Amino acid sequence: MADKEPVVDRREDEEEEASAAAAGGEEEDTGAQVAPIVRLEEVAVTTGEEDEDVLLDMKAKLYRFDKEGNQWKERGTGTVKLLKHKENGKVRLVMRQAKTLKICANHLVASTTKMQEHAGSDKSCVWHAADFADGELKEEMFAIRFGSVENCKKFKDLVEEIAESLAKTEGKEIEEDSSAAGLLEKLSVTEKKSEEVATKEESTEAVKEADTKSATTSSE
Repeated sequence: MADKEPVVDRREDEEEEASAAAAGGEEEDTGAQVAPIVRLEEVAVTTGEEDEDVLLDMKAKLYRFDKEGNQWKERGTGTVKLLKHKENGKVRLVMRQAKTLKICANHLVASTTKMQEHAGSDKSCVWHAADFADGELKEEMFAIRFGSVENCKKFKDLVEEIAESLAKTEGKEIEEDSSAAGLLEKLSVTEKKSEEVATKEESTEAVKEADTKSATTSSE
């Protein structure tokens, strides 16, 4: 009677081969590099403040007065700055909203800019300005509120100091212009007198010459 062939359990062998193949696949490095679908390039962001020095930088809440509704409306909460241009020396007030960075105030500090305390709050002050925040020049009345009395006073005092300095500079320029105008007027008067004297002298010479000719004719 022939011997039976031994029964071989192939399941363990197949599992071992599958595990070895999987392990080999993990260790294998093809050297391929996957390029990103979209390349992001660095973009230089400009704020328009690159040519200006920061004189003041504070957190605050800004309001504007709505003339039609006869009420104050919140303009935004963010950072208010006083910026001085490095070349022409002009100072402007700029305020941006904290999250969106949207401009909610943008105007020059003028010699006529006057800060007044807001009624009922020593942390707030009010002023008028020709503002350009919305892309067009508009007369606005603003109110700004700070977190402390000290910050409000610092802001108010600095704006007033800048306005007074501008007023003195403009006053000197007016005086210089007046002096120049006066000097030109004196020069013009002197020139007129010189012209009148020259004209009289010419007339006198002409009369003398005519008299001489008449006398010569009579003697002949």
